[in-house]
Amino acid sequence: MSDFLLIAGKAYTSRLLVGTGKYKDFAETRAAVKASGAEIVTVAIRRTNIGQDPNQPSLLDALPPSEFTYLPNTAGCYSADDAVRTLRLARELLDGHDLVKLEVLGDQQTLFPNMPETLKAAETLVKEGFKVMVYCSDDPIQAKILEGIGCVAVMPLASLIGSGMGILNPWNLKLIIESARVPVFVDAGVGTASDAAIAMELGCDGVLMNTAIAGAQNPVLMAGAMKKAVEAGREAFLAGRMPKKLYSATPSSPTTGLIGK
Repeated sequence: MSDFLLIAGKAYTSRLLVGTGKYKDFAETRAAVKASGAEIVTVAIRRTNIGQDPNQPSLLDALPPSEFTYLPNTAGCYSADDAVRTLRLARELLDGHDLVKLEVLGDQQTLFPNMPETLKAAETLVKEGFKVMVYCSDDPIQAKILEGIGCVAVMPLASLIGSGMGILNPWNLKLIIESARVPVFVDAGVGTASDAAIAMELGCDGVLMNTAIAGAQNPVLMAGAMKKAVEAGREAFLAGRMPKKLYSATPSSPTTGLIGK
């Protein structure tokens, strides 16, 4: 069975998207990304060299755009104007690349999304022809507004960026998934493989993570674990889990036609 992830009309086989920050060097970055099986890699334009400084090592050498789809993001931006300016720069650096991840942060402590500024930036970027995947709160109404603006994917946080706390509000996430007509990704807060599996079992189209892999004691091993978790969670969702039955146990084996009776 073919089960492709479609984003802005393009098909991908992996539903795991990974960040490229916080690794000790670009060699470890490449090893972890390869182990994850990810086809889409997100890069913080303000923090990672992809040609801004020709005298420094470039991520483009470690992860060539011929092998991976780049998803430039606006990490570190706290206003719509800064975010739009950053992604315009990314489009220049990546020869007209238009698939981007928008995030406008509210403060430096929580890194929670500033939704009014996010909505403002999304409107501008969509009008300028960008294909916007957007980091947002787990508010179903805000997610629907972003979809209406024309974003190609909504990416509600599971919990705070870098917290590793997992999915704190699966009910809101489920509401977003059930009403969305664009892909829904959990973005931020994943800490370990079980968090990724739960997101996929809920019906998310994919998971984006960075710190959960880069911050592990063995990033490459964790990347492989996340790959398996996303795949297992997706298969479990497609299979359809058995119903939960409170105080109604059912034997796994038949109770009639027993051998010797």
